Amino acid sequence: MSPRRDHLLDSAIVVLGESGMHALTHRAVDAAAGLPAGSASNYFRSRDALLDAVVERFAARERANWEEIAAELYPATPEDLALALAAFARDATGPNRKLTTARYLILTEAALRPALREQLAATGARVNAWFSHWVRAAGSAEPERDAPLIMNHWTGLVLHQLANPDPAFDPLAQLTSLVTAVIGPRGKGRRS
Repeated sequence: MSPRRDHLLDSAIVVLGESGMHALTHRAVDAAAGLPAGSASNYFRSRDALLDAVVERFAARERANWEEIAAELYPATPEDLALALAAFARDATGPNRKLTTARYLILTEAALRPALREQLAATGARVNAWFSHWVRAAGSAEPERDAPLIMNHWTGLVLHQLANPDPAFDPLAQLTSLVTAVIGPRGKGRRS
């Protein structure tokens, strides 16, 4: 990918995160990117093409954000995984709030657009496979089962923080309870 293309996509994410789905136009992306009119349409011929590219871009950026956090904390136990997920939630609702808001807006838009839904399903499958690796590393005996349980809860937790910001947001206790209930303490598997 070209740096200019990535800059346009990052600018599209800012437009979405600041102004919502209806504000996303080629012209708005050009303005946000500080580039001449027509720049975004040279890369993305239609709004659908722009949205498709934004989906790939936010998935790559979120994965890079997670990998940075995980590399620092390397979650090797359920408790470590909860710690990393809490840091990721704070990042997603703080410094990367616009990125996260853009993702939620596109998820909502997918309810009305089957083609976008299909792309999100494909992107989501890659994310689930990648996150299953981290759940396995934290001790899960069944990461394909456990990863969606954990990530669906995380997604709801983040959505609530975006919608109703709490300055004292600290999801660590909640995530620790969830992850240890799903995986088991210190990776001993789910209790019977």
